[in-house]
Amino acid sequence: MLLLSFGGPEGPDDVMPFLRNVVRGRGVPEERLLEVAEHYQHFGGVSPINEQCRQLLAALEPALREVGIDQPIYWGNRNWTPHLADTLARMRDDGVRHALAFVTSPFGSYSSCRQYLDDLVATRAAVDGAPSVDKIRHYHDHPGFVEPLADGVRAALTALGPVSNPRLVFTAHSIPTAMAASSGPDGGRYEAQLRETAALVAAPTSLDWDLVWQSRSGPPHVPWLEPDINDHLATLAEAGADGVVISPIGFISDHLEVVWDLDTEAAATASKLGLRVERAATPGNDPRFIAMIRDLIRERLDPGFPRAHLGDVPTWDTCPAACCPAPAAEARRSGL
Repeated sequence: MLLLSFGGPEGPDDVMPFLRNVVRGRGVPEERLLEVAEHYQHFGGVSPINEQCRQLLAALEPALREVGIDQPIYWGNRNWTPHLADTLARMRDDGVRHALAFVTSPFGSYSSCRQYLDDLVATRAAVDGAPSVDKIRHYHDHPGFVEPLADGVRAALTALGPVSNPRLVFTAHSIPTAMAASSGPDGGRYEAQLRETAALVAAPTSLDWDLVWQSRSGPPHVPWLEPDINDHLATLAEAGADGVVISPIGFISDHLEVVWDLDTEAAATASKLGLRVERAATPGNDPRFIAMIRDLIRERLDPGFPRAHLGDVPTWDTCPAACCPAPAAEARRSGL
């Protein structure tokens, strides 16, 4: 079993080398890296994602043993330690020949799925004797992902307190519109999956909801998915909303994009607008989410194991070869 994640710095001295890893070959200007680095410095130069991965591993190992799967679980990152190449080399040295990979993104697009697959191919080619690795399917509509999100929304609504015109807003990482259009085998898969997740999470509340975007980056002339969460909060305030619950369904845990872009920047925007705002929890290490990962593994090991899903957007065990093609060079260079 391989936990495959994005990676993040573990201290102030790691921040710039990490960011240069992320944007290598994309021509992102140094001033943009320094701007993003400043976000990390607010948290001591430490990304939350690494500790969240450690907690995920600690919870998953006993959950697998409970159902008789007593296999080692390895952890590799695309952009920082433990680097994927080092992890595959260790797996090879331990005698591992084949592994299943759980990627910490539920959705399909180049940056959230295909790029991980491409990195696996390239890294395996660079590591002599590396094991073969199969990626586990998308899980955007799995009850183990949806139900913790829905509970987080209900708790946030309670914390919001009495308001006359509440609004439910879902967020995900913005990507270039060209990348969104080409996601999946037929295009538009990233947005379709997110809208399905939003509808499933919102259903118990009966509230109107919006899907908006966050963490946009890149040069202004490259179109990205809009509206941005901060612009949307201004729109809601103008329309008379007085309370907003923000649910970051695009993230499985409280990544830096959640704690900075939402808990810091969007919260400041809401305060200026006079909006009461509560941010709903991500699944993190909710036992249902851990059980979901375990069951996704069991699906691949046993073709007869029940395949849990709540939505209608089709999914598959192995992505079609033409899925989520690499974006044009300009979109790739947009970076961060």
